[in-house]
Amino acid sequence: MSLHQLGLCEEIIKALQEKGYKKATKIQEELIPAIFSGRDVIAGAQTGTGKTAGYALPLLERLGGMEKSAHPKVVVLVPTRELARQVANSFDAYAKYLPVRSCVLYGGTNLQAQAKRLQAGAEVIVATSGRLLEHIKQKNIVLSHVEHLILDEADTILDMGFVKEVMEVANQLPTKRQNILISATLSSSVKRLADALLHRPVLVEVARMGSFAEGITQVIHPVEKVQKTELLSYLIGAKNYKKVLVFVRKKILVDEIVAYLNSYGLKSEGIHGEKTSGARQRAMDGFKEGKIRVLVATDIAARGLDIPDLNVVINYDIPHVTGDFIHRIGRTGRAGSEGLAITLLSPQEESALYDVERLMNKKIPREK
Repeated sequence: MSLHQLGLCEEIIKALQEKGYKKATKIQEELIPAIFSGRDVIAGAQTGTGKTAGYALPLLERLGGMEKSAHPKVVVLVPTRELARQVANSFDAYAKYLPVRSCVLYGGTNLQAQAKRLQAGAEVIVATSGRLLEHIKQKNIVLSHVEHLILDEADTILDMGFVKEVMEVANQLPTKRQNILISATLSSSVKRLADALLHRPVLVEVARMGSFAEGITQVIHPVEKVQKTELLSYLIGAKNYKKVLVFVRKKILVDEIVAYLNSYGLKSEGIHGEKTSGARQRAMDGFKEGKIRVLVATDIAARGLDIPDLNVVINYDIPHVTGDFIHRIGRTGRAGSEGLAITLLSPQEESALYDVERLMNKKIPREK
């Protein structure tokens, strides 16, 4: 379906064409009309399918036809600061030719600087729930005019234990509003959250919950736990991978792997929860610009990352939360491109792999 057929204004279409978008993705074809209907929406959207544009574009279309507002009309809640930045950047890019302002709020940065930005006015707020609650408590923001609440990566919000904060924010909003919940997996906890927040929602699901993009090739390399780092280094060097995102479960492993890879001449950086916001952003920027060859990350630090031209993801281990496996491999093969997801599997992880394969309804091929 072409962008014109979705009922978007010329200003939005011009911004999208400048970003190289020509046609809508499947999720956008379903999600945009659902949001235009005004009903609550629950959408099953695997990563890399264009879900952010799927909810941002119809909301910007609405806002573009209104006068500038001193108070927010849209609140987007996300689980991590990286995803907050990414979503806010998307709103800014799509609204390039519209008089719509956005403001991003997350922890680890100056609260007062954000408060000044809020005073200047913004129609769209993209925030982590904890930081938004801080601004609410300090009366830096008025939410009485909000018409749309979006929970992006709702499954991650739940996994990270932010549901109480999300409900606190929701209770501060007008009861008459449109609620949009986006999740890669539709677990029982996500369904309970949907029941608590959404009223007779439209279900948008273009692929089975727990599925992944078609362009991703997966392979498992069985290996003893003590040999994983050596195999990781060998794979990157021998295959001459230029840009690799490596996922690990534990923060301490991030630093150990980065030190090992750097000692073998593979320029690497790591991101995890204990790194400062600035350090994480510098590592991300260096990776995107090709100055860093390998980015090693924990699941929390890397949720929602959109990295152009990322062809290889390596799972150093199986994640704690089974659904995180979908998010991990979804960092590659984005927007219809090809991708490779490699998993290093120790004998101790066989039962965890069984849960992953059951979720995906697919056996992953093994290669020694």
